Amino acid sequence: MEEQSERKFPAFPFKPYSIQVDFMNALYQSLDRGGISMLESPTGTGKTLSIICSALQWLVDRKEKQISENAADSSKNPLGSDDEPDWMKNFVASKETPIEEKKDIKNKLGHRSMRFTKNRNKKPFGELFNHIGEGEEKDKKNGKGKSDGEELNDEEFLVEEYESEEEGSVGCGQSKRKGGGVYLSSSDEEKDDGFDDEDEEEAALKIYFCSRTHSQLSQFVKELRKTVFASQLKVVCLGSRKSLCINEEVLKLGNAGRINERCLELQKNKKDDVSKMKDLGAGGRIRRTKVSCRCPMLQKHKLQKQFRREIYQEDSLDIEDLVQLGRRIGTCPYYGSRSMVPPADLVVLPYQSLLSKSSRESLGLKLKNNIVIIDEAHNLADSLISMYDSKITLSQLERVHSQIGKYFERFRNLLGPCNRRYIQTLMVLTRAFLQFLHLENSKGDANTCSEGVSGAKSANDGSMAINEFLFSLNIDNINLVKLLRYIKESNIVHKVSGYGEKMACLYNGSTLKDGDESYDEGSSLSAFQALADMLLSLTNNDGDGRIIISRRPTGSGQEGGYLKYVMLIGEKIFSEILDKAHAVVLAGGTLQPIEETRERLFPQLTPDQLHFFSCSHIVPPESILPVAVSRGPSGRCFDFSYSSRSSPEVVEELGLLLSNLVTTVPEGIIVFFSSFDYEGQVYDAWKASGILSRISKKKHVFREPRRNTDIEVVLKEYKNTIDAVSNGDLKANPTLHINGAILLAVVGGKISEGINFSDGMGRCIVMVGLPYPSPSDIELIERVKHIEGLGETNSSKASQFDEHYNSDVKAGFGILRSCKRRGKDYYENLCMKAVNQSIGRAIRHVDDYAAILLVDARYAADSTKGSFSHPSNKLPQWIKARLVSKTNNYGEVHRLLHQFFKFNKKRGTQQTQASFQS
Repeated sequence: MEEQSERKFPAFPFKPYSIQVDFMNALYQSLDRGGISMLESPTGTGKTLSIICSALQWLVDRKEKQISENAADSSKNPLGSDDEPDWMKNFVASKETPIEEKKDIKNKLGHRSMRFTKNRNKKPFGELFNHIGEGEEKDKKNGKGKSDGEELNDEEFLVEEYESEEEGSVGCGQSKRKGGGVYLSSSDEEKDDGFDDEDEEEAALKIYFCSRTHSQLSQFVKELRKTVFASQLKVVCLGSRKSLCINEEVLKLGNAGRINERCLELQKNKKDDVSKMKDLGAGGRIRRTKVSCRCPMLQKHKLQKQFRREIYQEDSLDIEDLVQLGRRIGTCPYYGSRSMVPPADLVVLPYQSLLSKSSRESLGLKLKNNIVIIDEAHNLADSLISMYDSKITLSQLERVHSQIGKYFERFRNLLGPCNRRYIQTLMVLTRAFLQFLHLENSKGDANTCSEGVSGAKSANDGSMAINEFLFSLNIDNINLVKLLRYIKESNIVHKVSGYGEKMACLYNGSTLKDGDESYDEGSSLSAFQALADMLLSLTNNDGDGRIIISRRPTGSGQEGGYLKYVMLIGEKIFSEILDKAHAVVLAGGTLQPIEETRERLFPQLTPDQLHFFSCSHIVPPESILPVAVSRGPSGRCFDFSYSSRSSPEVVEELGLLLSNLVTTVPEGIIVFFSSFDYEGQVYDAWKASGILSRISKKKHVFREPRRNTDIEVVLKEYKNTIDAVSNGDLKANPTLHINGAILLAVVGGKISEGINFSDGMGRCIVMVGLPYPSPSDIELIERVKHIEGLGETNSSKASQFDEHYNSDVKAGFGILRSCKRRGKDYYENLCMKAVNQSIGRAIRHVDDYAAILLVDARYAADSTKGSFSHPSNKLPQWIKARLVSKTNNYGEVHRLLHQFFKFNKKRGTQQTQASFQS
């Protein structure tokens, strides 16, 4: 204990506060100990910098220890010493030789690591669409390729013969090659597309740090640059293609899914430059084909090497820096950064890249005996399982079914029996899904699922277990595992979609260009991907998730019918990370209640095996004023419950409250609403009544945009207004007396997650109501039902709830009221975690100060009343300890605010004068 208390963290750029030292010691001990730990530090306490200085100090210390231990072992028993037995020397030599031989063989054969060709998707089957273009290469081997400018032939879309297990093939089903020479790409040219990183040695030990958003990762890198570790360690920051792509033709597609598809398409569709035969002696001859990636940013391997060299020379780069560097050099920063993962000491990456198994494999992330730090982990369980959801819409099903049908009609007589059977199975499945959503029976084919559909529920929305769904559609006898294997190995997806695109182009009177694809939301590849994802989800265990069925008609601005699989079990997914890593650390500003996280992600651990640490806030009590506001200026009670929040009286009273606040609160006010729809409703009502005009006379009004791409502009304008007021140079009509700005934001939106409003940017945070999620959300209620039944038998679960909940608010509330503990706690936690995240946007450093107004009578209600626990019990301790929980009228609130800002303004002036004198 004495050694731990005296541990130093020299990389910390200034003298740390005592709570920061405590946090760093706790983290260091957690990494030493291994296993799972949860570390809580309030926002604004320097949590990120503390994580960096502690974790990276541990990394440096551990590596130095390993080096010294290896040196000691070498000195005791040096390789080749006279006393070493000959058999040991020979064993070591023979053990090392195959490794070099493997590398040599990989280089000779032009082997490409599959991890750089897997898709971005959220589940192992995500790599299905990484085989774009393979069919073309196979056809070329059989002499079916086309020369440039030659019209496409239908035969190129004919899927190769396929043998399944029962047809005599060894192992799994596979496509048969139809003869011809063996074609291999030139190993030299393979390097030209930026995927070769065989020369990079894997770091012996590394830390993976992940957070939810790219902005949070950029903030982490900025904090890292304040320390010596930025130049001492190899650091790489990973991001999505959408964030890192510099190919303007791809980037302009906008949607992340379309960008991913197009990127992979360009890599797979390579153009032949030179083709020649190479004599292998007695072994025969192979044809080597020089190829180049059709993406101009991946054609020169030298530029990728230059990209890596310059990153090594620079201090740690964030995503924006990588994009600028890639543009300057003229090479892809996305694949350039991925190629640096093996030698990196620290990998900074988003949630999806680490938590999704297919993404980890694609990126080549090796967790074994390494460190995983997950920041912003307050909603980790929900974030994790949502990555394994799948969804297919009615329009996607119709597109897939139509294209498969046309393909089968065209090539029926040319297909082998195995291909015919699998394609017909796909047609049966898509027809069954369509009939289930349409609630009508198809005519014609005898293989319909009309019997299953006729017995299905007639409600527009509902949910079913996997087995119930399969039996209802009469498709429970289909081997989905073998079907998925066929889809992956036969290249049927690209044959069918390619033929469909050609037919569509011919029908529309246009020509099909090489590699052309319709990259809208209804593209063939996206539709087939959605089908494959859904089929994969149906192979899960019956209790792992639920099928959500929506039969809503398509309307203007409304989504039509769809099928969606919702994963409910996070334990098995997270265990893949927990079992491999030496230590997993969950960090955040508010992680409590930790029991819910433990039960959902690592229930095998007893509470005493879970290491939890929490520290207080660095700000003094007088720097924060949290107040529960139950009544407005007119004396009306604030009731923002679902049934009352839209009443004109409540909306007007809220407007009167804001009209008073803008005269009392200096600089910036952030107002959080429960949803975009409710914010829009309130804004329109204020505009019509003239309240908005009254507010605008004191503060400029800004609104959070729905589109994330527009947020930066709004935040910049908001900040500029605050800065202008603070500097006294606001150019406005003096008669208006503008004293700042007000920003109307949404709980769960971009602004509530990871945006810091320090100092004048957030002098007052107003939380409007309790943002409970709507009980009409079927996915939410299914999760509540599952969590309530954790640890119970399936029979007891079934008897506890109505299994056919159909998106009804009253029914949803009924289910919540019937919950005894876990489900109700989960529902409340969702609300209060969102509140805590939002109000945590203010108070970002020790000298900061802000007021927090919790506007709803329920914040001040008697905790003994009602079926739910008191909201204040789930506030962060540093806020709860200072909460003014009851005020008789708004006059008391106004007086508290006036005194609070007067005191802190005077204190700030004194601190400024003292700093000048010193």
